[in-house]
Amino acid sequence: MTVLYPLLAADTQETLLIVGGFVAVLVAFALAFFLLKYFSLWLQAYMSNAQIDPLSLVFMGLRQVNPRTIVDAKIVAMQAGVGTNPETGITTRRLEAHYLAGGDVPRVISAIVVAHRADIDLDFDRAAAIDLAGRDVLDAVRTSVYPKVIDCPDPEKSSKTTLSAVAKNGVELKIRARVTVRTNLSQLIGGATEETIIARVGEGIITSIGSSEDHLKVMENPDRISKAVLERGLDAHTAFEIVSIDIADIDIGENIGARLQADQAEADTRKAQALAEQRRANAVAHEQEMKATVAENQAMVILAQAEVPLAMAQAFREGNLEIVQPNGRG
Repeated sequence: MTVLYPLLAADTQETLLIVGGFVAVLVAFALAFFLLKYFSLWLQAYMSNAQIDPLSLVFMGLRQVNPRTIVDAKIVAMQAGVGTNPETGITTRRLEAHYLAGGDVPRVISAIVVAHRADIDLDFDRAAAIDLAGRDVLDAVRTSVYPKVIDCPDPEKSSKTTLSAVAKNGVELKIRARVTVRTNLSQLIGGATEETIIARVGEGIITSIGSSEDHLKVMENPDRISKAVLERGLDAHTAFEIVSIDIADIDIGENIGARLQADQAEADTRKAQALAEQRRANAVAHEQEMKATVAENQAMVILAQAEVPLAMAQAFREGNLEIVQPNGRG
């Protein structure tokens, strides 16, 4: 028994050495794998004060997250000064969550940086929500900084190149307007798009021209249309804020009022002709009826004349007819 204990102790020590060597090999392999795949990323983040845990890089790979995208986004945010707050700022956890939700992390970070430089209030949560809603958050921020111009009507989305409106005097005006808008970030989610702005502006222009007494007044002061349309608040519940409405081109079209009057006069003439023809036909019919009545009366007279000799003969037979002599004797 005394001999067996040293043998068992030796076997245990050998087993422990084997297990320890295996663990050391695994640790060395894991360390080598980390150094080969993630060390450059971790070093880049560390030198940029991005504060990313080395194990987080490994877990990103296990969660099917691209570590390069997260690291680059975190570095850009820290260097731009928009990710310094650990509670409300751009943390690694938030970046991973947005990446896993299908968002465009680099574009969101770029939008936040541009908004920060332009002194626009845009935090990560709102930018991520706009991105996940399907809107281009970077383009929205740029449009908020640099307003863009929309043609009304839009030749790319409509076959018409001008708006047609008719003043009260019946003259048609063909107008092409340019609408300058900038993004309203607070209403970007759920707000109406450019098509709604174009439709509302077109409707406002047509209404303003239609309420004008004379087309010459519109042509003399086109800015009256712009002011009238702006006062309507057409950008309500839309993703944009209308900066200005400019009348780019205005032309005189047809005199629709005169054409309508001519068409109405022609229609009245045809109606009068139809009524005259109807009256003539009624007169002819009445004339024929009168002729028929005269012929009927003549026939009745002839019949009455034919009955006189018969009546006289009947009176002779009955002795009711007396011959009066000139001296008054029967």
